[in-house]
Amino acid sequence: MKERAHILISGWVQGVFFRDQTQKWATSLHLTGWVRNLKDGKVEVVAEGERENINDLISKLEQGPNLAKVDNVDVTWEEYKGEFKDFSITHADLW
Repeated sequence: MKERAHILISGWVQGVFFRDQTQKWATSLHLTGWVRNLKDGKVEVVAEGERENINDLISKLEQGPNLAKVDNVDVTWEEYKGEFKDFSITHADLW
């Protein structure tokens, strides 16, 4: 069953290739959606796909890439919308 997760990651998660690694992980797990940095220092992820695959992504996000230090991963499950064709890195209006 396909689902959607809105994920906020806090800690030392910007400037450590977090978005790039998240995109690679999500793509390998056949997920669609996006990842972006937020002005408050968090990383935001929206992922759609099979729940098992999203859970695998969440496990990877909890560890983060080698240079990251993840303090918290907050997940909100939402209704699947099917609005994405791939998983991309996007940019918030940071300033």
